[in-house]
Amino acid sequence: MRYLFIVFALLVVECLSGRPAMAQQESPKLPNVLWLTSEDHGPHMGCYGDRLARTPHVDQLAKKGMRFRMAWSVVPVCAPARTAIITGVYPSASGALHMRSMVPWPEEQLLFPAYLRKAGYYTTNNSKEDYNVPKAVPPWDKSGANAHWKNRKPGQPFFAVFNSTKSHESQIRKRPHQAMTKPADVRIPKYHPDTPEVRQDWAQYYDQVSAADADAGVHLQELADAGLAEDTIVFYYADHGSGMPRNKRWAGNTGLQVPFVVYFPEKYRHLAPADYRTGGVSDRLISFVDLAPTVLSLVNIQPPAYMQGHAFAGPFAAPAHQYLFGVRGRMDERPDHVRSVTDGRYVYLRNYLLHLPHGQYLEYQFQTPTTVAWKTLFDQGKLNPAQSAMWVTPREPEELYDLSSDPDEVVNLALDPAHAETIARFRKVLFDQNVRVRDVCYLPEEEMHRRSKSTTPWGLGHSPETFALEKTIEAADVAASKAAKIEELSKFLSDPEPGVRYWGLIGLLIHQKRGEPIPLQAVLPLMKDESPSVQIVAAKLAVLAGSSAEQARGLALLKTLATPEKSDVLTSISALTAIESLGDRGQSLWDDLLLMNTTNLKLPDQRFSPYIPRLLLNLKELKERQASRP
Repeated sequence: MRYLFIVFALLVVECLSGRPAMAQQESPKLPNVLWLTSEDHGPHMGCYGDRLARTPHVDQLAKKGMRFRMAWSVVPVCAPARTAIITGVYPSASGALHMRSMVPWPEEQLLFPAYLRKAGYYTTNNSKEDYNVPKAVPPWDKSGANAHWKNRKPGQPFFAVFNSTKSHESQIRKRPHQAMTKPADVRIPKYHPDTPEVRQDWAQYYDQVSAADADAGVHLQELADAGLAEDTIVFYYADHGSGMPRNKRWAGNTGLQVPFVVYFPEKYRHLAPADYRTGGVSDRLISFVDLAPTVLSLVNIQPPAYMQGHAFAGPFAAPAHQYLFGVRGRMDERPDHVRSVTDGRYVYLRNYLLHLPHGQYLEYQFQTPTTVAWKTLFDQGKLNPAQSAMWVTPREPEELYDLSSDPDEVVNLALDPAHAETIARFRKVLFDQNVRVRDVCYLPEEEMHRRSKSTTPWGLGHSPETFALEKTIEAADVAASKAAKIEELSKFLSDPEPGVRYWGLIGLLIHQKRGEPIPLQAVLPLMKDESPSVQIVAAKLAVLAGSSAEQARGLALLKTLATPEKSDVLTSISALTAIESLGDRGQSLWDDLLLMNTTNLKLPDQRFSPYIPRLLLNLKELKERQASRP
């Protein structure tokens, strides 16, 4: 009789509601998601087999959760790496690749925590943002030093980020330091010289990673004390590789590989990756562009189609990547252009600005004692080839490293004909990737902004009628190759696409730097090009290879383009870089440029504010060095 009464009651509910009775039951509770992040450290942790590391909290998290063997950050420096995370898009596709930049972003494409807010989540970030795109729709309920999941409404699910700055590059060189790791115990990678400064910095780095691990331990304990440990999916990762030079800012594995640990409590195991095992290790390749779609998937939101990552967990999990991709653009005040790819064993780097060294002078990086000691030994001719590779020019166009036998990435297999097939495979994979994601950053930064004034860099990259992307990438590949012919590069100079003309000039500049003659008469007309980027390289070539009158014309143009009031800030940055690279050939401009007033610059965004003052400081130091010569 009791059974019949229950059935009758259920039928009444169904009739009154117009819905199946089961719909009256409470839907499954959404998981909390906690991100514990840290800055500037690679997989130098106990759970990754590093015997010198003291990281008990993350090691314990890995023991009850799972770690990923190979996770890449996309960019080996913080701002563009964090932009990749928050957008789910490669920063080379959004235009947000360059360090501490700002690009417009389509307002309808939300920063991913905003989607969680719409779904009822309380979202907090404590405390670093550092995005290269604006926040048209606020992604955070609270962002800052006081942001905390504890401030949500009762029962409200949360997505919370706690970022530790303890392992940041700046902390490696902070003195005095109370040492725990002995400098004598550290392993010096083959690309670094074995000096007291290098040993001290590596030892201090290990100490700072321990401090970041301790911060993670505090937040894990806080979660447990609140009784939420079994209601919360936890991620731990760093934002890119170690803050040591030739790790941070290096587009190879040592700059991009990060520790990545996840924990799924039992009630949410159905959301975990397919290969999730307690204490396990996943061989799935994951990228920072995967993080946004993964979190959306975990809370049952289908990732938007524009996101370029693959969710690795939740109901919308996508197939694993076969390859991971890295990109490097302007680092602080220095331009660069590098693309990289790995299949988990081999790492392939494609360098484009071959006339510049990997180790360009960056004021911030040279505050680290290792950097100064290392460069000094190079200048004194006291380094072996592996240690010198950071500083030499010209760079090799291609680099290939086998991580299984060469984790320090110092034996360049691209120089070995036996690996020609592997090189050809990676070339194609990289080209296909750049076309697929619409890598708008094959344009120089100032040209990308000039061309996207009526849209966004993302929109420009997706407008083939406006920007010949594939043709520009092909021109870049030709320009930055050993097989480039002067005749082929010369043809690029008359192409209707400014990006092709730019890369044609870069190719000629590489040849000129090698002491080869170039067709200067084909170059000189481009000093009147519609693109300031093209004008700058043409003017530089006029100074390097022209007659006295042509040199004077080139210098006059560079001076105009280096003056923000007469051009713009981004063009000024590129022109000042070109003037500095001319050395004594540009000295007639130094005095006037050093009078530049940098206090009232009309900046496109405050994030660009340090770069012109730093470049002028470099010119001042160049002038002082010249004056001190005997």
